[in-house]
Amino acid sequence: MVDTPSGPDVGTCYPPGLLGVDDAVARLIALARRKAPDTEVVPLAAAGGRVLAEDVAAPMPVPPEANSAMDGIAFRHADLPLSGLLPMSQRIPAGVAPAPLEPGTAARIFTGAILPSGADTVAMQENCEFTATTVRLISAPEAGANVRPAGQDVAQGQAMLARGTRLTAAAVGLAAAAGLYQLKVFRPLRVAILCTGDELLEPGEPWRSGAIYNSNRPMLTHLLQGWGLEVIDLGKVADSRVATEAALLRAVDAGADVIVSTGGVSVGEEDHVRAAVAQAGQLDFWKVAIKPGKPVAVGEVRGVSFLGLPGNPQSVLVTGLLLARPFLLARQGQAAVLPVALPVPAAFSRRKGGDRREYLRVRFGTGVAGLELTPHPQQSSGALLSAVWADGLAMLEAGRAFEVATPLPFLPFSALLAP
Repeated sequence: MVDTPSGPDVGTCYPPGLLGVDDAVARLIALARRKAPDTEVVPLAAAGGRVLAEDVAAPMPVPPEANSAMDGIAFRHADLPLSGLLPMSQRIPAGVAPAPLEPGTAARIFTGAILPSGADTVAMQENCEFTATTVRLISAPEAGANVRPAGQDVAQGQAMLARGTRLTAAAVGLAAAAGLYQLKVFRPLRVAILCTGDELLEPGEPWRSGAIYNSNRPMLTHLLQGWGLEVIDLGKVADSRVATEAALLRAVDAGADVIVSTGGVSVGEEDHVRAAVAQAGQLDFWKVAIKPGKPVAVGEVRGVSFLGLPGNPQSVLVTGLLLARPFLLARQGQAAVLPVALPVPAAFSRRKGGDRREYLRVRFGTGVAGLELTPHPQQSSGALLSAVWADGLAMLEAGRAFEVATPLPFLPFSALLAP
């Protein structure tokens, strides 16, 4: 899917004040598309994994000339006598410009070598009997066999790569095949992250009663870097309005394109993020009908996009993968930002649906009846072990019960973690 969230939100009733997940994603993508990072031109060797900033047409055909797909002989099919015997007139290795083929003769040719003018067919060497000066075809191929025509892959002027494409190894290889040595790409998005909470300790600090170690900071950093984004780490922020506002402004001063926070977006007395964002900028929406992770705040701070995620680690992971990912990839200029859900039968049932769309950590495996999804027994929003165990997320729509073997939308972590 590309920028078109749709489906279960339609006709689904969520509690008042909660925005459906598909609607939230659509709004996030629309906000992200309003602006894109600056562009830069990079050498092809550095273009892998970057997002293309302009459409690219082939400056030449690929391949540029007709060539042989096999080791064998090149000849004109109409010149082949009934005896299958032809005199040899030249030898054409790859990288050599051949002479025109003499009428009624064959040329020894090798894989990738240019087809001589006058030839239209290549016979595999396994079907040839050679002497010093002649070749006899044991089995004659059809006319045009084993020939790669010029432009077989891409014609000159053909649209080859589209703006917004994440440049894979194959895309970089295609650009190289057309003779391109540099590409215009979007500059990597700069994302500032800050984690709120007086209870947070950094790994390595001595533990104290009432504290927890900050798993959100390294987890979020890893996610963002895996999506090809640059991270500006603002560290831990105290649970106070003054500290929160100061951290947001530090992110702006640091040149961030986007600010992502964890914690402090709910309605508790120690939750200051929403108020700080509203004071320094504007809040577009908050509270999404998603479990885990209902409190999500979206807005901007002095023109810098803002996305506030919940504080519980599993909520950060789920909302990061399902809400932050499409927003950030769209903000990076990428065209395709939505993962494709695969229908897989459930190995479990649900008698009553909840009031929010729920994403369960599940393992993809094979049961008695075939492929199936098995949930981890611990689905707490504060537990991460289930995500390490799982292969992905199963989507359970609000208010819908189901039986064993009912197909559920399955989102593999391999797709969600990829840019």
